[in-house]
Amino acid sequence: MLNEQRGKIFFGDVLFIAAIMVLLIFGLAAIFSASHVAGANSANDNFSKQFYWIMIGIMLTTIIIVLPTRYLYFSAYWIYGISIVLLLMAMIFSHGESIRRWLIIGGVRFQPSELAKVATLLALSKYLSEDARDLRRLKDIAIAFLIVGLPFFLIFIEPDLGTSLVFLALVLPILYWAGLPSFYLFVIMTPFLVMAASFNYYTFFVIMIVAIALSLYFQRGLTVSAFLFAINIFVGIMTPFLWNRLHGYQKHRILTFLGIEADPYGLSYQVIQSKVAIGSGGFWGKGFLNGTQTQLRFLPAQHTDFVFSVIGEEFGFLGSFFILILFLFLILRGIYISAIVKNRFLSLLVFGAVIILAFHAVVNTGMTVGIFPVTGLPLPFLSYGGSFMATCFLLVGFILHASFRRYQYF
Repeated sequence: MLNEQRGKIFFGDVLFIAAIMVLLIFGLAAIFSASHVAGANSANDNFSKQFYWIMIGIMLTTIIIVLPTRYLYFSAYWIYGISIVLLLMAMIFSHGESIRRWLIIGGVRFQPSELAKVATLLALSKYLSEDARDLRRLKDIAIAFLIVGLPFFLIFIEPDLGTSLVFLALVLPILYWAGLPSFYLFVIMTPFLVMAASFNYYTFFVIMIVAIALSLYFQRGLTVSAFLFAINIFVGIMTPFLWNRLHGYQKHRILTFLGIEADPYGLSYQVIQSKVAIGSGGFWGKGFLNGTQTQLRFLPAQHTDFVFSVIGEEFGFLGSFFILILFLFLILRGIYISAIVKNRFLSLLVFGAVIILAFHAVVNTGMTVGIFPVTGLPLPFLSYGGSFMATCFLLVGFILHASFRRYQYF
């Protein structure tokens, strides 16, 4: 049973909440600046909608904080099941549309994939926290991957490659946090490295040599090493077939990012304009509502995917660096809470929440400066979007819920 303990607010939690409030203020300012050039109605509409979702998000966070832990624990699988049904409904009721990411229920339009992030985290945390779980058994590891793999597959075929990557980013860190042995982590990661290296003969050869050396280092014997070698060879052979299954725009994004294709008027245009906007901001920035790239609408998706570029142009290096510091604080604070909380379920839940937020923040900011491909992942607490804002507040609710109950045992 879960023993509830009276919650306590710590000074670190106050700073955590304050950091989120500052991010929300920056986000609202950037959204207003990015939208008002299209006309007063557009600016007011985007700003008011975002503010509306922030209020809903605060209520969701409050509910999660006061909710007894046992409710989160025992409802995890039910919520996961509902999220899978909603993903299927989005596909069924798409009416032949090529993109099936949205669902309308009761007049509310939302993305089921956002709920799936939270639901998958809850289900995976519950599964890994159960006493019978042993991550040295292949069956237990396989079930954990199945929990993540099902929503990943449904979102991938919507198609939404960017969001589906969030699930892949979640599974290995949370398994390691749950106690997955280092050798098993090596076995799981190696095929992905082989897949990435399979496009070049020399890199593939180097990765295979390293994989064999590490297998022998873990002293698993010649038979195990030979088996792993065969699996990785198979992955290398299958990689071209998997590549051909990607959509054309997905291939184009990856090739453009790697510099294999040049597209200054297509996908590269987004990154080029983003770099110009951030670079033109200088150290202090051009000032609120004074960003030329933003106000002249040269910057694409400037209130959603590239909102960080708006901040870089109007608030400069100083403002951008301040935003990154706030995200770093949120991540480190979340990891700290996950490490000290006594409840295993809550520890995994918090760590997974941190991974999801961190992945979004790193990929989005990296995307705006050309470090990562354009994936369409929004920036937590800053990008415009109701479904994603609600998800961020739910994840924050998990972190604060655990912090207030850090001495609660499972």
